[in-house]
Amino acid sequence: MTQDRSEMSEDDDDQQSSPLDLPSTAIASSSTPNKSRNCISSSVTLKSQTFPDHVLENVLENVLQFLDSRCDRNAASLVCKSWWRVEALTRSEVFIGNCYALSPARLTQRFKRVRSLVLKGKPRFADFNLMPPDWGANFAPWVSTMAKAYPWLEKVDLKRMFVTDDDLALLADSFPGFKELILVCCEGFGTSGIAIVTNKCRKLKVLDLIESEVTDDEVDWISCFPEDVTCLESLAFDCVEAPINFKALEGLVARSPFLKKLRLNRFVSLVELHRLLLGAPQLTSLGTGSFSHDEEPRSEQEPDYAAAFRACKSVVCLSGFRELMPEYLPAIFPVCANLTSLNFSYANISPDMFKPIILNCHKLQVFWALDSICDEGLQAVAATCKELRELRIFPFDPREDSEGPVSELGLQAISEGCRKLESILYFCQRMTNAAVIAMSENCPELTVFRLCIMGRHRPDHVTGKPMDEGFGAIVKNCKKLTRLAVSGLLTDQAFRYMGEYGKLVRTLSVAFAGDSDMALRHVLEGCPRLQKLEIRDSPFGDVALRSGMHRYYNMRFVWMSACSLSKGCCKDIARVMPNLVVEVIGSDDDDDNRDYVETLYMYRSLDGPRNDAPKFVTIL
Repeated sequence: MTQDRSEMSEDDDDQQSSPLDLPSTAIASSSTPNKSRNCISSSVTLKSQTFPDHVLENVLENVLQFLDSRCDRNAASLVCKSWWRVEALTRSEVFIGNCYALSPARLTQRFKRVRSLVLKGKPRFADFNLMPPDWGANFAPWVSTMAKAYPWLEKVDLKRMFVTDDDLALLADSFPGFKELILVCCEGFGTSGIAIVTNKCRKLKVLDLIESEVTDDEVDWISCFPEDVTCLESLAFDCVEAPINFKALEGLVARSPFLKKLRLNRFVSLVELHRLLLGAPQLTSLGTGSFSHDEEPRSEQEPDYAAAFRACKSVVCLSGFRELMPEYLPAIFPVCANLTSLNFSYANISPDMFKPIILNCHKLQVFWALDSICDEGLQAVAATCKELRELRIFPFDPREDSEGPVSELGLQAISEGCRKLESILYFCQRMTNAAVIAMSENCPELTVFRLCIMGRHRPDHVTGKPMDEGFGAIVKNCKKLTRLAVSGLLTDQAFRYMGEYGKLVRTLSVAFAGDSDMALRHVLEGCPRLQKLEIRDSPFGDVALRSGMHRYYNMRFVWMSACSLSKGCCKDIARVMPNLVVEVIGSDDDDDNRDYVETLYMYRSLDGPRNDAPKFVTIL
């Protein structure tokens, strides 16, 4: 099991989307009749079109260009046909939450001036090895279509997409003004493709490779950057499992005066980090790399690492520490007082090592760590970090039967000390209703609550009762809650609470929970803003699935694996809801006549089923 530790932020679309959002902003106005959409293809600019209300549309064009929020733009596009046209012509940024929700051709037909694209592929459960690796989500059709329609494209941000070196080569060749490439949890490409981008995209400002699988082609991609002064502002390659040319990296950093964010991989040693810091005091976000020595013999006098950190007075975000040597941790003391974000999620650090650091981090707002800091470390966080907004605690040992070093004691301490908390992800082996209730009362501003009790069906370990009342208190008392992940021993009563009180919940993740179909029915009938539903290993069957048929067109997706679904029920839903794509995912040797459905993935689409489904995917 893996967890996405890619960025010190919550999933973007959960926080800013409105109920009007469909799988992408490109679809958000799909209620507009098709005949009004045909007006777009005739011209790119409003001046060349003849409309009765052209004066109003000219005014609208000048006004709408100042709308940045996707939610506001979606609302504006639904006012009338005229607003729909103008909104499309003034939109430069497009977010698509599911690459199969529409075709690339539909995107380019409607939006003519796109400069920035955010595109998501596989659903989140792919991070937990619950989806075959060759399921799809190919970037190829998107980049080939955009190469013709958007030669001015400047930014591409992909998540869980399959990207090849050829895709990256086409991108680099097609967009002469390209500035930003962000690849999060992507696969299929290697250092050869990255080298093409760094060589040909001469205006590149951002190259962020985050939690992606990058093949080592033994290509020196760092040396392919321009030899003169660069525009680079952000460079993150901590996921690249390959040695890099440090001399080339040092030169690149030296000739990148605008560089603010630098995240290094584990092949950059502490000595090399010291040299980089001396040449880049302007950094605000730093990923340290290994934070250990290489194998070369140490010199008689070691560099003054603390002095190098002291020179970086602007650093507010600190991460890395992938191969930590604890004796060097005091070197970061000079920057602790200014930190707003600290990520120790790759550092196996003990409470004794951790506490001297955290006690200096009074401004911290975002903190990620492994559970190796124990309840004792969380108590230190609670005593110090009064401005904390986001906390994520990951398991060092993710096995279900492991002895977890964090518990309800750490959670309760956080709730009592960090009253401004808005988002929490907490992996543990044991929990109590009392601690969860305390968090609901002490942290009413919570918008994200994800409690992952790793052992299956585990009750309150003190009382032996289900965790119903704890999760019930969260949805009752946290009025702004938009994302919820539940685990532990839960009965249908917990889901009744969710349906009754979770009126703003947009994303719900369920694992090993519930008694009967009624549990899921409570949610589908009671959570009006639900967009994303993820369920695994729960006893929900056909009755539960049918109870949400009035909702599925308004949701982005439904994922159910290892539940109790029949293929006949899935076929019925596909027949009744033709704009809903119903995918049944199984192994290659599955019996076509077997009625049991191992994995169901349903999502809405404007262009019908995809044409690149592998053999183990059956589209009903």
